Amino acid sequence: MDANVLQWDGTPGHYEVHYLTCTDPATGWGLWIRYTMRAPLDGPAEAHLWFLAMRADGRRVARKATLPIDALTAEPDPFRLRIGEAELRDDGAGGEVDGARWDLRWSSALPPAEHVHPLLRRLKVAKTVLVLPQPKLAVSGTVSFEDVTIDLDGVHGGQAHLWGSKHAARWAWAHCGDFRTHEGGPVDGQTFVDGVSVVVPRFGREVGPSTPVVGRFLGEDFRATSPATVLRSPSRFGLTSWHCEAVDGKRKAVIEVDAPRESLAGVTYHDPDGDLAYCYNSEVASMRVGILDKRARGRFGWVLRDTLVADGTAHFEYAQRSPVSGVELLTS
Repeated sequence: MDANVLQWDGTPGHYEVHYLTCTDPATGWGLWIRYTMRAPLDGPAEAHLWFLAMRADGRRVARKATLPIDALTAEPDPFRLRIGEAELRDDGAGGEVDGARWDLRWSSALPPAEHVHPLLRRLKVAKTVLVLPQPKLAVSGTVSFEDVTIDLDGVHGGQAHLWGSKHAARWAWAHCGDFRTHEGGPVDGQTFVDGVSVVVPRFGREVGPSTPVVGRFLGEDFRATSPATVLRSPSRFGLTSWHCEAVDGKRKAVIEVDAPRESLAGVTYHDPDGDLAYCYNSEVASMRVGILDKRARGRFGWVLRDTLVADGTAHFEYAQRSPVSGVELLTS
């Protein structure tokens, strides 16, 4: 089954998101385009189109349109999702929101990757499921908004799909596939990393963070997603930064993310039960990833194999259940 196929069965209490993130190194603009729906517990379902763009110098643009659920159509094979006149396919996307337009095409280099372990999905423990139908894209096409026109020519992007009944209490997420080595050299073209660290309410208290990480390093897939692994992975995150460690077998990834506060685009998410989450996103963050291999027993048995660096081409999101003072919310 295509990892992009719409999961909503028409009942209340569900939200679903398809999104694209990419960063154009030539202009410094990061892009975040979302196709979403929400079926609240009380009231009619809706579909939404979101367009956000930001630069490290603080320029930010946000557009959002709300449409009746009848404007949403989806076809599974080949995958095609439409909200009004906007469209998302496995090979591209197009749309317009309040003067912001995108006409994009891409090629996908890797198969899908899943953050939520199949066991947790079968037990329905996770209230949100995140998959990467297309974790590594080469995006081309045109994006325009206000006085800006961006011509993309094979820039790195990633496309994700998530669905569930409720967002976490707090979380950090990051993605990157546009790296260089620490010395400034090129990196294997299939290299990427995508991870999320969530804190959730359970039995009257907060549990976590739980931290699944997927990626591809040194020509090998990396999947730190088992239930035991995600609970053991060290993780510290805040509004503009995240540090975590994830282990898959004999390989470890140590990830550090920094996002310019000025670039953060604040948006409001609405859960199906009416609760709000406040998300702060930057598509022009920086990332450093240390790749280590296990060579011996004990804490000193890890050997550094490579260091990956991304300056302004990583994607980062922080969210919590109350607004952050001093950071503007661009959509409600």
